[in-house]
Parts: sequence; structure tokens; C-alpha cells
Amino acid sequence: MSRQRARAEQAGRRGEALAALYLRLTGWRVLAQRVRSARGEIDIVARRGRTLCFVEVKWRASGVDLDHAISPANLRRIAAAAEAVGPRFARPADTQRIDVLLMAPGRWPRRLENVWQPGA
Repeated sequence: MSRQRARAEQAGRRGEALAALYLRLTGWRVLAQRVRSARGEIDIVARRGRTLCFVEVKWRASGVDLDHAISPANLRRIAAAAEAVGPRFARPADTQRIDVLLMAPGRWPRRLENVWQPGA
């Protein structure tokens, strides 16, 4: 792994840890992090009440870069991964959704809620 890629990986992990803390502070219970499936990876799986949320974390060096951090292709990949891992975490009558947390140094997290519903 190149040095630049290793730094990006470390920054991404730090962003995911901060995202998990943010979720806990806003009333979510973090069930799992970095959940892998054959169809992709989910950064964070969290629950609040009957809502099961698959959270994609995007960490960028600057807030300007966050505006272009998520694409339709990213969402399709995340949705496929959520459909693959959902049965591990879902309970009957749960509402499932995908949120995106956009994060950059020195900025409050920006949360995009319900960007995609698994199975939709």
C-alpha cells in the first residue's frame, strides 16, 4: 500500500470512529462497524428504536470536497451491501434506511438521512 493510500485509510478510520461517537451522542446504538459482505462494506450499522440504519461515512480533507463525496454508483454499492447484511441485524417490523455522514476536520458532521431504502 502506498504511503498516500495508507494516510487516506488512517484518516477514513478516524472519520468512522468520530462518526460512531456522533451517532452515540445523538441517541443511536452502534451495532457494528466495517461490516463486510460479498457485495461491499457498510461503515456503520446503528439502531434507534425500530429504525435500523446503514451509515456510509465520507471523510474529506476539506468541507468543499464533501459536496462531491457521494455518487449514485456509491449509493448502489452501499444499497447492495445493506441488502446483503441487513438480515443479520434486522428485526420484524424494523424500518431500514441508509444515511450518509459527511465529515471534514473542523466542521460539524453533515447527515444526509434516508438517501436510499434497502429493497427499494
